[in-house]
Amino acid sequence: MSATPLERITVEPKSPATSCVIWLHGLGDSGAGFSPIVPMLALPKNHGIRFIFPHAPEQAVTINQGYVMRSWYDIKSMDLHNRADMAGVLESEKRVQALIKEQIDLGITSQNIVLAGFSQGGVLSLFTGLRFSQGLAGILALSCYLPTADKLPEQCHAANAATPILQNHGDRDDVVPMSAGKMANSLLIAADYKVAWQSYPMEHSVLPEQLTNISAWLQARLLNK
Repeated sequence: MSATPLERITVEPKSPATSCVIWLHGLGDSGAGFSPIVPMLALPKNHGIRFIFPHAPEQAVTINQGYVMRSWYDIKSMDLHNRADMAGVLESEKRVQALIKEQIDLGITSQNIVLAGFSQGGVLSLFTGLRFSQGLAGILALSCYLPTADKLPEQCHAANAATPILQNHGDRDDVVPMSAGKMANSLLIAADYKVAWQSYPMEHSVLPEQLTNISAWLQARLLNK
């Protein structure tokens, strides 16, 4: 495990936390990019969901001329098959695993934890969730792809073989083409994962209507069991 815990923004519920959503941001963003969505989800007042928005480490990113920015892994190429630096993916996976286990140690069971992410953060949430050794409440993968491109990650764990997965993608996305998300979706379906797909008329972004649907999905996973 990484020795350095991820810095993060934590949004605590008014009621004692009984569940948790860990939401990973995209390239060049930070946890502050998504933390304002919590009130937009219009959850019940006594919902008990802790939201954690970690900040990715800062590192040089090849496709951005080597500029240093927050990134879960280096992106070496726009070619889907060579896009993700897998050594970086695996290092970030360890950090996210540590964050999940931290919440478990605080008394929230893995079955009450949703791993979510947008773009590069969605890549990591999907990769980490499929391989995690304890069952999660759900995996939310927004505008993203599998870092292993046209195959599922190695060592997918049986603990999450039946975990609900929600994929969202914009049909006008010119950063991560919807075909990349669909490729991941096809692989998940072929492997009998419990995956749902929803596309939206948007670019590489998140819509208010989408947040309404995500809220309903989160409530079904964490509140309406």
